[in-house]
Amino acid sequence: MKPKIGRRDFLQKSGAAAVGLTVLPSMVMGAETSATASTPKAKPVGTRTMAPSDKLRIAAVGIGGRGSGVLRAVESEDIVALCDVDWRYAKPVFDRYPKAKRYWDWRVMFDEMGDQFDAVIVATADHCHAIIAATAITMGKHVYVEKPLTHTVYESRLLTKLAQKHKVATQMGNQGSSGEGVCLTKEWIQNGEIGEVTRVEAFTDRPIWPQGLNTPKGQWVPDTLNWDLFVGPAKMRPFNEIYTPWNFRGWWDFGTGALGDMACHIMHPIFKALNLGYPTKVQGSSTLLLNDCAPVAQKVRLVFPERQKAGKIKMPEVEVHWYDGGIQPLKPKNWKDGEDMNVEGGGVLFYGTKDILHCGCYGVKPRLLSGRTPNVAKTERRIATSHEMDWVRACKETPENRIPTASNFNEAGPFNEMVVMGVLAVRLQSLNKELLWDGPNMRFTNIGDDEMIKTVVEDGFTIKDGHPSFAKTWTDPVSAKKFAESLIKHEYRNGWKLPDMP
Repeated sequence: MKPKIGRRDFLQKSGAAAVGLTVLPSMVMGAETSATASTPKAKPVGTRTMAPSDKLRIAAVGIGGRGSGVLRAVESEDIVALCDVDWRYAKPVFDRYPKAKRYWDWRVMFDEMGDQFDAVIVATADHCHAIIAATAITMGKHVYVEKPLTHTVYESRLLTKLAQKHKVATQMGNQGSSGEGVCLTKEWIQNGEIGEVTRVEAFTDRPIWPQGLNTPKGQWVPDTLNWDLFVGPAKMRPFNEIYTPWNFRGWWDFGTGALGDMACHIMHPIFKALNLGYPTKVQGSSTLLLNDCAPVAQKVRLVFPERQKAGKIKMPEVEVHWYDGGIQPLKPKNWKDGEDMNVEGGGVLFYGTKDILHCGCYGVKPRLLSGRTPNVAKTERRIATSHEMDWVRACKETPENRIPTASNFNEAGPFNEMVVMGVLAVRLQSLNKELLWDGPNMRFTNIGDDEMIKTVVEDGFTIKDGHPSFAKTWTDPVSAKKFAESLIKHEYRNGWKLPDMP
């Protein structure tokens, strides 16, 4: 291990003084910065032929939070390498797998061990999912990526196409997709049990982390955290303990708010049962919208065009409504008094022409409000192991004989586009109109060249002499079209680059 580099040395050697002391990453134990670590040079090695009894060799990036749970679910396999930017948060996981080689920088891990692992688990903050997973796929590695799959529409499209090109096994970490509830919801709806569906309402009780916050002041970086590597492809900003661990979800540069965190669980039965594709119209609203931090509560409407008939039922145009921040849809007329619609963190109401179907978060406990229990054929594959181990199973199968996982990227990619489209609708709400979306070309068609947009930087709330006031600070007006394009496809920080779109 290299010796610790002092802050004075770092300033002199990296040229980081221009951005101020508070952005300094801790360079403990030789952790590399984005300026010194290169894109992995390891050539694609393909996937080895494996028998079901062979152990899958797994590397994991982002192990201190959800990554820990995913690793425990697959620890019957061979955990060979672990990577995290926060070694205090990751310490229990490092200790649990003492034989695994430890890294700060996933690019160094890929370079050094690219021929020693078959598959990669990605459970970092949202903004790093795509670049890690995309690089791994181009190396021929199977990938499991926690939800949301990616931070942007473009990144979702990229992972979908790369997975198709390289024929690797993939899975997004929306565990409910492997559960019985999602299967039943699809089977009931496509058997015509509630009739044609033209409206769906979904909600979550999240966020349970801080949101709606002004941008905090900078702090010294802990010695156990490499802040430069945490920021990764995003724009550099001063460190503050509010950002990580876990709370990254509430900050636009690193997370996707309650939508990205929970819609991947709650809306998956909608996407799957109704055979949704790209929305054509989107509109969002929220509590105070800030430039850096996601709002306390949001509402989004997505409109999907008529689709081909599925099973016994037609698929007409459908509106999908999303609520978060504790807001729920109004209860249907035949809802039982005193019963909460929130089941395990959220709920969904499918409004059909014959009946209403309700299910909880992860698609659990589906039921018809009429009280009738459908008796229909089981057409969906049931998963006997777990969401994570079903991915392990798929990794060991050849592309020609592989049974796709429940949330493989061919489905999870387009679905995640739907989720992050909700984020776009919220962040563009000040245009004060319904936005028209061209899904195949990933662009809005009704944002004019002359339209401008600005966002609140700080709310400026004060109380003086007993009177509240807001002296809001705003960003400078920018082109709404260019701003939308930057949300659809991020411009990465110097030194970070996605593989090309196939």
